[in-house]
Amino acid sequence: MSSDDFLKDCPLAGALAARMRESRDDLANRWLDRIADRVSIDANQVFPTDALLDHVPLLMDGIADFLENSANEISTDMPVIAKAMELGELRHSQGFDAYEIMKEYEILGAILFSFLVRAVDQEEAPCEASELLVCGQRLYRAVAVIQQTTLTHYLRLAQERVNEREGRLRSFNRAISHELKNHLGAIMGAGELLETLPTMDEAKRMRFVRIIRKNGKEMHDTLQSLLDLSRLDQDARGQKHVKLPEAVQEVVRQLREATGARQIEVQIDRDLPNIDVNAAAVELCLTNYISNAMKYADPSKERSWVVISGGLENANSTSECEIVLRVRDNGLGVPTEVRGRLFERFFRAHEKTVTGVEGTGIGLSIVRATAEAMGGRAWAEFPEEGTVFAFSFPCRREAEITQI
Repeated sequence: MSSDDFLKDCPLAGALAARMRESRDDLANRWLDRIADRVSIDANQVFPTDALLDHVPLLMDGIADFLENSANEISTDMPVIAKAMELGELRHSQGFDAYEIMKEYEILGAILFSFLVRAVDQEEAPCEASELLVCGQRLYRAVAVIQQTTLTHYLRLAQERVNEREGRLRSFNRAISHELKNHLGAIMGAGELLETLPTMDEAKRMRFVRIIRKNGKEMHDTLQSLLDLSRLDQDARGQKHVKLPEAVQEVVRQLREATGARQIEVQIDRDLPNIDVNAAAVELCLTNYISNAMKYADPSKERSWVVISGGLENANSTSECEIVLRVRDNGLGVPTEVRGRLFERFFRAHEKTVTGVEGTGIGLSIVRATAEAMGGRAWAEFPEEGTVFAFSFPCRREAEITQI
């Protein structure tokens, strides 16, 4: 006789399952508290939505059903499995590793077994020792099935991300190699003509010199972006600070030749707060945003412009106060279907629709990583015309909150 047949009519299994259903919210809260104690994210983010928080008691119900009757096998079409998969997707998005997921379910098993022991002591229904063992075996079997579902879905998503990143890395390598090869070809070609035709007139000679300088600068900018990308893990807080208007003016000055050549008018909001900011971080973010606006200016418009504005938001709160900078343009805009991917590394929103634009697709991801390294964020807004790219840093000093 199997353990399942042995417990089919056992009154203890049904009584314990009923107690578990009655206490499911309390058990869910205990699990939440234990998880929150051992992870770095805020407790409110362990199950960040009501829907996700509500699914935890459903996990308890699924375990209780199996405890009561093994005929209630936890199968792939049950709601409890869908909820377990949702948890795997959530943990994947939060950056958890597989060990942390297994530890979560180890905690859940310990909580439920402890509850089972206390519940047995309070039960008056007669039972054999073997019945208690089979109850425990069913309990852990149910937890193991749900854990396996969560972990399997998590690992599938992780593998998809690895495959996607590998594909994007290969595309990036091809793009960067092609870009550098084109620049080198132009430099070498212009250099050979200068060498073989020493008697050419001055205007033609200067044209080849400009080709060499332009392509040399493009190569320099590309390599600088790669260096910026490699340094994102370094602590940015040790860098020098300057006043925000000074940092903005410096970026505009550095890009004046490029924006002038493309006939793009750059405007700076006069109301920028006169507060200290990390010079390197602000200049890096603004440079990438403005460069992006130059690449995707709308050629059909008579006048192309970029407006840089900024200020303090949530200034009345020391914990939520942000220094926000926005770069608005009247360019081509961003197709609706790709807006959610703008800040992905190596992604280019207009790669298939706009020709003649060089780039590697790492500029916006550098902005996001830089802002996040400073405790801030980066995002895009989509007005009727053009695009607004924004980034923020938290207010670091009490004095900043009063400088509006």
